[in-house]
Amino acid sequence: QVQLVESGGGLVQPGDSLRLSCTTSGFTFSDYAMSWVRQAPGKGLEWIADIKNGGGSGYYADSVKGRFTISRDNNKETLFLQMSRLKREDTAVYYCAKRAAGTLIDWGQGTRVTVSS
Repeated sequence: QVQLVESGGGLVQPGDSLRLSCTTSGFTFSDYAMSWVRQAPGKGLEWIADIKNGGGSGYYADSVKGRFTISRDNNKETLFLQMSRLKREDTAVYYCAKRAAGTLIDWGQGTRVTVSS
């Protein structure tokens, strides 16, 4: 079955960097666009980045543009999110999701990122 497993979250200080990974299985990874979505404490889901199935530069929410970079390794069926210059407001649970026909159809369980001094 389809599985998406995020990792790499943790507690960091403002200004730090962190790289999240999403390992996948159960589908042909290179056939699908992928996304990162986050949910801050007490708030709704926020889309933050997309990447096409073949890779490329990605698309970003204004809140993370210039600080976060989405990438993928189709050989390893893994999605990444490189986060730099982290802010307290980046504190959230981060989810990777598989995108099809404009809809996020499968989700991981999430990895928690806490930005605090």
